[in-house]
Amino acid sequence: MFSRTRTFPFIPIASKVFASPLEAFYSTHIGGDKPVLVRDFIHSALYHPLHGYFSRRSGSVGVLPNAIKFNQLQGRKAYMRYLDNIYRQSDISWFTPVELFKPWYAHAIAEAIMRTANFSVPLKIYEIGGGSGTCAKGIMDYIMLNAPAKVYNSMTYISVEISPSLAEVQRETVGEVRSHIPKFRVECRDASDRSGWGNVEQQPCWVIMLEVLDNLPHDLIYAENQISSWMEVWVERQHDHETFNELYKPMQDSLITRCVEIMDMDKTNTTHSSAVSTTLKSVWSKVYPKPRRCWLPTGCLKLLEVLHEVLPKMSLIASDFSYLPDVKLPGERAPLVSTKKDGSSTDYDNYMEAKGEADIFFPTDFWLLERIDHYCSGWLKLHGDHTSKKGKKRRTITLETSSFMEEFGLPTKTRTKDGYNPILDDFKNTKFYLSVPTHNTK
Repeated sequence: MFSRTRTFPFIPIASKVFASPLEAFYSTHIGGDKPVLVRDFIHSALYHPLHGYFSRRSGSVGVLPNAIKFNQLQGRKAYMRYLDNIYRQSDISWFTPVELFKPWYAHAIAEAIMRTANFSVPLKIYEIGGGSGTCAKGIMDYIMLNAPAKVYNSMTYISVEISPSLAEVQRETVGEVRSHIPKFRVECRDASDRSGWGNVEQQPCWVIMLEVLDNLPHDLIYAENQISSWMEVWVERQHDHETFNELYKPMQDSLITRCVEIMDMDKTNTTHSSAVSTTLKSVWSKVYPKPRRCWLPTGCLKLLEVLHEVLPKMSLIASDFSYLPDVKLPGERAPLVSTKKDGSSTDYDNYMEAKGEADIFFPTDFWLLERIDHYCSGWLKLHGDHTSKKGKKRRTITLETSSFMEEFGLPTKTRTKDGYNPILDDFKNTKFYLSVPTHNTK
């Protein structure tokens, strides 16, 4: 396992020490004076242009000056010491997997693209949240060296990056290879904002999202007990203007209701057995009432709705956390809210305490991601949707990171002298999701 903000028994994508402004400073800017949905609170806490977590930490994503030479390290202990030294010497928050394992991580993604890409049209790749640009450079390097010359010469690589500071880092990283420069560009905008995409693009393309889903805003729904109805959770500022509390309202938001329906699509009509189960739940809820909380990936739903609309023939590669350890917040798919100060990690048990000084990141439910993908492509319909238009079925697969790397990468390049291989042995809580279009409508 690994986390970006601490060292776990497996790979430590840890954060470096950074100065943290006073909590009261953030509390006057995050959240606003009117109640907001949880997703809007989280978006502000992470991405507010002045006071959000990522905006204030432009150096949060590190760039290694040189690739790690794994075959010169004895084993796991030597590797961990090497990482510890890197973080002590670097004034950054964390290194991404694609950075730690450059160029091999990006090369594996490029190989996956090359095996299924349609080279009868120019190759076009979009990367959402490109970090330091290491993935883009690694993929373009691999295609330059391994694909037919016409594929590299006609390709386009577009990074859609919300952070202006990271956008500049990406330009510098990719620009290290002069021939990449005319083929690469950064569009500094929010990928989930439909207005930034322009006209629908009918040509095949690829979309890459590495560690993007975990930081997308989520919504929260709440129920008083096992049988009471779900309600939307809103966040409002207290009278002291420094703290927040939750409000519960009947579900009306369209993103929330669609997400709930997507989760429930496999459920059939009430049967005798389910009626008995409901009766038992009713009795149990009176004897032992237990509040329910469920986190919904509405940010993911919004992003995929936009992507499928503007890029209907896209192929998708996404990688993210399938599980996060030591989560203190209650609820299904609850996030880890964590920060690091003076060399030690601090976890929060309340997301409303973050207010810009802590990372908020979520595990990805890959089963639900697949359903959202099929819904956004038009293949799966919500209950009550009787429109005749049917989207095309997509071919999808979810792979453990080790399986993805063994299939498309070169694992020998990340193996130490004693056989330990961090890219295969440590990434137990991450997965890859691949989704490509087909011509099938049945």
